[in-house]
Amino acid sequence: MKYHFRTSKENKIHYRLLFYALLIGILVGLVSSIFRIVLSLVEELRKDIFSNVTNETLIAYVWPFLFVLITVSISVFLVRKYAPETAGSGIQEIEGALDGVRPMRWQKVIPIKFIASIFSLGSGMLLGREGPTIQLGASIGKMIKDTLAPESIKDNPLISSGAAAGLASAFNAPFAGIIFVIEEMHEHFKWNFFSVAAIMIGAGSSDMVVRTLIETKPSIEMSIFSSPEPGSLWLYILLGVLLSILGYTFNLLLLKSLDNFQFLNKKPIILTGFIVAITITSIGIYYPEMIGGGYHTVTKVLDHSFSLSFLLILLAARMLLTLFSYGTGVAGGIFVPLLTLGVIVGMFYGSVMQDLFPEHISHSGVFAVAGMAGIFAATVRAPLTGLVLAVEMTSNYELILPLILTTVSASVITTLMGNKPIYATLLTRTLNASKS
Repeated sequence: MKYHFRTSKENKIHYRLLFYALLIGILVGLVSSIFRIVLSLVEELRKDIFSNVTNETLIAYVWPFLFVLITVSISVFLVRKYAPETAGSGIQEIEGALDGVRPMRWQKVIPIKFIASIFSLGSGMLLGREGPTIQLGASIGKMIKDTLAPESIKDNPLISSGAAAGLASAFNAPFAGIIFVIEEMHEHFKWNFFSVAAIMIGAGSSDMVVRTLIETKPSIEMSIFSSPEPGSLWLYILLGVLLSILGYTFNLLLLKSLDNFQFLNKKPIILTGFIVAITITSIGIYYPEMIGGGYHTVTKVLDHSFSLSFLLILLAARMLLTLFSYGTGVAGGIFVPLLTLGVIVGMFYGSVMQDLFPEHISHSGVFAVAGMAGIFAATVRAPLTGLVLAVEMTSNYELILPLILTTVSASVITTLMGNKPIYATLLTRTLNASKS
């Protein structure tokens, strides 16, 4: 048996790679912290403007309408004019860059993604911050490669480290950031011991910075549940089957939404802003839980603030508005809106099952956590990431077994139905569009 002993030159390259991963993680954590702080301020401004509508006269709608019109128009303008690759979450662009089939223009992506996402998310559209921070993180990784790293260090591990750091900093979920790169980007991420160590360092250091500057609590504060009894575990498999159907439907409709909104690319930017402003303003003033990323909605759902019939209405409305928001082509991700849908489905399902099998279910909230994991597994087809993300975001570590059952059944059934991973499909769509 032959052993390969690394030379001092090889060791130096590996040490430098790990150092750059640490630097990337720190920078991503800093940028993500600033992003979250600014976004929070813009969202509070929107809530104040919307809550000041105290009568039903036409003039009362002017300020909310103008706020959404201006913020969305700015986001659309920046994306279309300067960096079309910043539209949507941008995760498919990262996967394309890792394969060398898509350019990564970090000089434009970093400022445009940051500013455009602040305006689109702050407007009340149903979009999440995780897509922007993942693309920002990957672009920072590319920036470090181009400006500091030598040729001996390749793009792939640094871009991957930035992507992992981006997800970790968005949700205070470092393990989910690591698993996301390994699982979702497994066809694009180049494996070796030091590349895995690099994404671990990037995710961990990014999360450390965010926890130092912003907060250390879980992204979703809820009850900590004990592990369910074995006799109730079949209920989680059934929930996974239901979520597989929802995930298949969501992915199908998301692609149709992108196709149907393509005509807006040839229309004046103000038209997109006007359409979004009419929609978000008319709904958001009366039903604020139906707009925005979803954190406020999740809190109210977990507090049992809604009836079962309203949960169904909320599910349908938020699903359609998520498809609408992403379809317009502004900057923003779909993780949080998806997880919100999972919480709604889980709470509805849990409430019904609690009435039918009260001896097996102590709290319907356990299914809300399972719903988060299952919907992610069914749409992104990344069951491990969905499981870890749900656990880290809620601190419900004792629910790992039921979450395994939900995510496995959701991902397997949706795959058998012919559902493809959404980001792989979006990358193929992007590459086809670039050829035409």
